[in-house]
Amino acid sequence: MKGLILEAVEKGGGGTFQWDGIKASPRIEGYRNKMEFTFGDAYKDGPMTLGMHRRGSFHDIVSVSQCRIVDEDFRRILEATLAFAGESGLPYYHRMRHTGYFRHLLVRKAVKTGEILVDLVTTTQAAPNLAPWADRLQALEKDGQLTGRIAGILHTSNDSLADAVKDEGTEVLRGEDHFYEELLGLRFKITPFSFFQTNSLGAEVLYETARSYIGETKDKTIFDLYSGTGTIAQILAPVAKKVTGVEIVEEAVEAARENARLNGLANCSFWAGDVLRVIDELGEVPDLIVLDPPRDGVHPKALEKIIGFGVERMVYIACKPTSLARDLEMLQGRGYKVERAGCIDLFPGTYHCETVVLMSRVDQ
Repeated sequence: MKGLILEAVEKGGGGTFQWDGIKASPRIEGYRNKMEFTFGDAYKDGPMTLGMHRRGSFHDIVSVSQCRIVDEDFRRILEATLAFAGESGLPYYHRMRHTGYFRHLLVRKAVKTGEILVDLVTTTQAAPNLAPWADRLQALEKDGQLTGRIAGILHTSNDSLADAVKDEGTEVLRGEDHFYEELLGLRFKITPFSFFQTNSLGAEVLYETARSYIGETKDKTIFDLYSGTGTIAQILAPVAKKVTGVEIVEEAVEAARENARLNGLANCSFWAGDVLRVIDELGEVPDLIVLDPPRDGVHPKALEKIIGFGVERMVYIACKPTSLARDLEMLQGRGYKVERAGCIDLFPGTYHCETVVLMSRVDQ
């Protein structure tokens, strides 16, 4: 990672910067707050199982009852759901024949509040009574087999041909359709399909790093571009004059607005739309910019407009090194230099890291 950033700096004209290394995730095991499990068979025409796709295989599903990247609550919910599915006599959804009932199991758990959301995703090719499944899950909690508390048990219909979790209608079987997680003293409402960093404790390290990089924010107007559900914007808002988030996914923008209200942040606003177009409509010039783009990075035309604001400092958060290198080259070629850079290990056990880069303008 450091080598890639060094290469990007050198392409843009060189210079030295502070390398902060790779910060570890507070948890190495049981760190994920969300999992999407898939129904299938472990081998052709084998018994139904519930787990993850075997690497390199479209069909085979690997049992993950001993998965170490989630805590015991996930594993117990998975086992109870698979037992119910097996007893129901209904088949799993066959991705080639497009027949069957059981498709996915979505489980989310908040680290700070301990609240759990469970969503069974099926086709509409059958209509069994799912109350016994909900009863079985609630019995886990009642019997003390869960460390968390079930906030909601849901059923989502999905007849899409794509092998992905899609919401074509969700029914609340028990409880609520959401739960709450807390990050850095703020509270966030999360639904089954909300975007949220999958490592809550690691996300706190990431956002604390970004906040420390951007520095003094008093009386500053900040743009949070590619803002998602507005987590970064809300973390910066208490120490800034105003924060404006821009995000193309409308559901994420609505969640950001609701969470800002929940946290009593009146100086946060969120716009839905493509950054390339929306920043022309904001009607103001920021003092600071935070960029947290998708894996492909920032569109070159959007980056041109961002550079045109001429802000004194910019923080770039990246999940894909090659996209980061490309964008840093353009930024450095247009009057910015890298001051600090570091990585946060949000996905222990893998080679993936999030990178945070602080850039400052040098040609003012």
